[in-house]
Amino acid sequence: MHTNDDHSDVKQYYGEVLSSNKDLKTNACCTSDSLSDDVRGALKLIHPEITDRFYGCGSPIPPLVSGLTVLDLGCGTGRDSFVLAKLVGPEGRVIGVDMTEEQIAIGIKHIDHQTKTFGFSKPNIEFKLGKIENLVELGLTDNSVDLVVSNCVINLSPDKEAVFREIFRVLKPGGELFFSDIFSDRRVPGNLAKDPVLRGECLGGALYIQDFRRLVSKLGCHDYRVVSSRPIAIGNKALEELIGNIEFSSLTIRAFKLALEDRCEDYGQVAYYLGTVPGSPHAFLLDDHHLFRTDQPHLVCGNTASMLSETRYKNHFKVMGEQSQHFGLFCCDDPSDQKITLNRTESACC
Repeated sequence: MHTNDDHSDVKQYYGEVLSSNKDLKTNACCTSDSLSDDVRGALKLIHPEITDRFYGCGSPIPPLVSGLTVLDLGCGTGRDSFVLAKLVGPEGRVIGVDMTEEQIAIGIKHIDHQTKTFGFSKPNIEFKLGKIENLVELGLTDNSVDLVVSNCVINLSPDKEAVFREIFRVLKPGGELFFSDIFSDRRVPGNLAKDPVLRGECLGGALYIQDFRRLVSKLGCHDYRVVSSRPIAIGNKALEELIGNIEFSSLTIRAFKLALEDRCEDYGQVAYYLGTVPGSPHAFLLDDHHLFRTDQPHLVCGNTASMLSETRYKNHFKVMGEQSQHFGLFCCDDPSDQKITLNRTESACC
């Protein structure tokens, strides 16, 4: 995993080189993810000055966020932060963190306007200027956040281990990390990783998917889930020649702060979705291989059972069975078997 202790090239790229998303040189920092009705509705309320400088590669906004404390890492001008502020409601709280003054200043400028537009009596959002590798300096304490989101930013960090360590530090037990980012099917060579354009376009710092698996496992997260994926078409011949055969994908990933096993184990458990998550009356998508249809029994591994019964989703599922009897490995997508091939996330089972 390549690191670079200097943030200056990224700050310059996003603070000075790019004046809007029209200045991007590739299609990496663009999103084609389908949006839920509530996210789409909230976006209509966001000021154009905020949305014009949006550089995300996905839509890392999960359901069921009302009343949560949410941390948006690399918030930029605050597009996702403001959407979340609308969705968490007056009882929730959103904290946006970014190191680029030119970007975060736009978000701060519009706090009062967006608060009034949302119909709230007081702001439920704040922005902090700082580095996502060191949230202690920003006053974020242990076990204080329900949900951490990030949209195509962690790839820009020179110290990704520090970022993920901080994420799992500030998350409450059972809290969720839900983020979109660019991943590669192999390690990006050092000369490309240091290229300022490739870094700024979210390609140079892309994590090799297996290095990501190893990194979060080292930090105690043994089971993450891919929610959606799409191939990245660079759309720039000069950069395509420079990149060669490296394949990039935009993945949206969720992980929970839970004591999970490093394999999917079978305890004979069954899960029923109750159809009660707002906006999802007929089915609930946990990840790209777990679609729970309302009232239909689904065999689940122990890790999936924990994700459904030990998090904020617990009131929306009925999980039958305990983990007192073990039946061996469960036939389920295992993070150790995930790889990006032909710009798709593939699994060895199910």
